[in-house]
Amino acid sequence: MTNVAVVGSQWGDEGKGKIVDWLSERADIVVRFQGGHNAGHTLVIDGISYKLSLLPSGVVRKGKLAIIGNGVVIDPHALLAEIERLGEQGVKVTHENLRIADNATLILSLHRELDAIREDAASNSGTKIGTTRRGIGPAYEDKVGRRAIRVLDLANLETLPQKIDRILTHHNALRRGLDQPEIEFDTILQELTEVAERIVPFSEPVWRLLDKEKRKGSRILFEGAQGTMLDIDHGTYPFVTSSNTVAGQAAAGSGIGPGSVGYILGITKAYTTRVGEGPFPTEQDNEVGNFLGERGHEFGTVTGRKRRCGWFDATMVRQAVATNGITGIALTKLDVLDGLEEIKICTGYMLDGEKIDYLPASQGRQARVEPIYETLEGWKDTTVGARTWNELPAQAVKYVRHVEELIGAPVALLSTSPERDDTILVHDPFQD
Repeated sequence: MTNVAVVGSQWGDEGKGKIVDWLSERADIVVRFQGGHNAGHTLVIDGISYKLSLLPSGVVRKGKLAIIGNGVVIDPHALLAEIERLGEQGVKVTHENLRIADNATLILSLHRELDAIREDAASNSGTKIGTTRRGIGPAYEDKVGRRAIRVLDLANLETLPQKIDRILTHHNALRRGLDQPEIEFDTILQELTEVAERIVPFSEPVWRLLDKEKRKGSRILFEGAQGTMLDIDHGTYPFVTSSNTVAGQAAAGSGIGPGSVGYILGITKAYTTRVGEGPFPTEQDNEVGNFLGERGHEFGTVTGRKRRCGWFDATMVRQAVATNGITGIALTKLDVLDGLEEIKICTGYMLDGEKIDYLPASQGRQARVEPIYETLEGWKDTTVGARTWNELPAQAVKYVRHVEELIGAPVALLSTSPERDDTILVHDPFQD
């Protein structure tokens, strides 16, 4: 029996929600290991849509344990609001089905405010990153700066004042430099005390729980957010998120040894999308891009922002396969390509007259790369709802096989609609 880590292999929005939900039926525990409520998963179960941001996808399934790991930054008010929304849909979230790492960092209102202040200033100067303004980055900064307030601090209100003093010393000095009013101590104290009683019951050292469950032989599914090219180290810096999104973070962000993660599944869209600013070599700001966006309903789950769309970038995904150690991929949204006369795949880049086979780390060099395309014949017949290879048009099968060859990883699952059962299973990642 093996444990599975799910990561995005592009810029996020690859359709991880459906695949994680499909896999969670086979798992005992689902662990979210990085990011914050800037990520979003939409699950469609029996015709009902569930929109999740912080909660692991397994929380909507009875008998499964959902865990928010220490690598996640948690806005307690956003978390409680999400729990309430699920409750209105008939999903009850209690300590029985949700645990939160006691050493996870909290997002405060001051983080959200700072995020917005910086984005507004960057918009005026032309250096906008395109954050969701939810305070994710500033919270991670405080974590690394060793001044963060963590979940476990809510259980000890006597020591909370000195921790608030410490974080405000930093933030108020920063706000003075930005010509912003200082934050009152009582504002943060009230903000935390009003959620403490509701958050603390979910809290515990989840690394101990995971170690115990691993020894019992429980199947663990590690659920990533965003995508590899948004990784703070390996992505298109500085247009990235504030955490490590690669598979290696599954261990560090949940408190379990790296050897406990057996199969790494890379979720890969059959074309490419990106939200926000930053380089996008295969972007199609034309009729093709509009077609992909409309057919694929490419709008952000959390923000509603329209996604930029383009052809499949095999060079970038091959890089993600290497940096994650991807065992196999789940290829999603193949049905969006139905009806196209021809389909292009990026197989490399030209940079200053030289052919290269990777996306360079330099911002300047990323902006100058030009895609090298192969053109494949499209297909007229629909792939929507296909559940076996025999139901796919021959050209669609050819496309999938060529993608496998170009990225150096096999297809384990193939998704042909948002419905969870419209999935072709090639290899079950949970099998030994």
